[in-house]
Amino acid sequence: MRLEIICQDRLGIAQDVLDILVNYEIDLRGIEIDIAGKIFLNFPNIKFEDFQQFMPEIRRIKGIDDVKTTPFMPIEREQNQLRALLQTLPDPIFSLDTKGRILLVNEAVTATVEQSADSLLGEEIGEYLRGFTFQKWLEGNPLAAQTQKVSFLEQDFLADILPVMIPDAGGESILAGALIMLKSEFRLEQQLTVFHQISNDSFASVQANSNVMKKVVKEATRMAELDGPILIFGETGTGKEMLARACHEASRRASGQFLPLNCASLPDSVAETELFGYAPGEFGQKEGKAGILEQAKGGTLFLDEVGDMSHQLQSKLLRVLQNGTFRRVGDSNEVTVDVRIVCTTQKDLPKLVEDGEFREDLYYRLNVLSLTVPSLRERKSDIIPLADRFIKQHCMKLGRRAPKLSKSCIDYLQSYSWPGNVRQLENALYRALSLLEGNEMCKEHIQLPSSATNVNFIPEEFEGSLEEEVKRYEKSLLRRLYPFYPSTRQLAKKLGLSHTAIANKLREYGINKKTVKL
Repeated sequence: MRLEIICQDRLGIAQDVLDILVNYEIDLRGIEIDIAGKIFLNFPNIKFEDFQQFMPEIRRIKGIDDVKTTPFMPIEREQNQLRALLQTLPDPIFSLDTKGRILLVNEAVTATVEQSADSLLGEEIGEYLRGFTFQKWLEGNPLAAQTQKVSFLEQDFLADILPVMIPDAGGESILAGALIMLKSEFRLEQQLTVFHQISNDSFASVQANSNVMKKVVKEATRMAELDGPILIFGETGTGKEMLARACHEASRRASGQFLPLNCASLPDSVAETELFGYAPGEFGQKEGKAGILEQAKGGTLFLDEVGDMSHQLQSKLLRVLQNGTFRRVGDSNEVTVDVRIVCTTQKDLPKLVEDGEFREDLYYRLNVLSLTVPSLRERKSDIIPLADRFIKQHCMKLGRRAPKLSKSCIDYLQSYSWPGNVRQLENALYRALSLLEGNEMCKEHIQLPSSATNVNFIPEEFEGSLEEEVKRYEKSLLRRLYPFYPSTRQLAKKLGLSHTAIANKLREYGINKKTVKL
């Protein structure tokens, strides 16, 4: 039988309880007093009649508030919880005393050695583990946790050796033993695989505190479930590729590959072979090569800066979108491919279509589902959360403590125009962290071009009049804002103009629901 006695902190109260046990000739097996002052008693079961007299006597002791039975003593509860924890862990675990003798093992050990736990108790750990000398580890000063490769039943394991320390009467920590946890190569591979798996929330990597970015993520989440092409607009460095990857990872094609091709970085001939591959014998090669379009079968092909694609490649890409077929360079045979195409551009594609630099039919084939990633200037509330994320990521790589951002630094980051957007913010913070001394980052630590504090919308050299350049910028601004404010009244309110003035400008620039994908 076990009792829990709830009492006040009074000198001699425990002795009064013990005196009653002596009067009833009860053999006390154990007594504990927890940090809250409760008294726990463990003794053999007594007759019901004696129990009826025994309990009221304890309750009458001055300072005792309540007495009730309990299934466990605190130490028993802790031991049972520890045993349950050890038994559920899938890796072999040994608990040792200070001589290296086995005190406790879990089921993973007994199943591996095919012996009972009782037969292992008291055995030297050296009888089972090779490559590790317990006594040598004990001689270490200071004694510290250690990880090393060991052999357990002629198989290699990674062992974590952890000291078990308890406080002595003077409050000093003394060694009570050790815990050894083993990890097999197979288990390590399993854990690494899980570690590198994509999060169930594919868009978790996209920072979206601002309303405008929340809207983009909400739309992207819906589009990811579909299978049509996605066209992502946005300035350089806004995170278009990250959004494209998130769409792939949230789609039914997530198990397939996500293969990128930058249309602006490769010459036309190289881009064509990279995209479509080539036939055997072409370019003096005996064997042919599959392009990334073919390699991405069942997955996603990501075309970065599609606005820079040549007319020849545009024609071939159009055929893929229309028929799902293409030909390798130098081959007459058709290849059928099932792939989703996601494109990005920082250029004004409708303007390129007007100028004849981009195929109109391809534009409408690509612009089935479209997203516009706002610039960092348009999502001010995302700047500091992004900065905090980058600082933590880079500090982990640099092996240093993450510094605090001073108020001057926060104000500076939020007021800066960020022409390079998120990429520029990340690079600026990385440079500052690399050179920072101390635990606070101030405005002075972040070096950015001062001329960028005001957005330089107009290039230093341009052809045409000021009026033409202003109209060009005005058209670009209205085209970027229109998807977020598709009502002329909403857009007028945003820009502080009359409804009529905005309607006239949209009509003048040909901006409507047909020319701009919402």
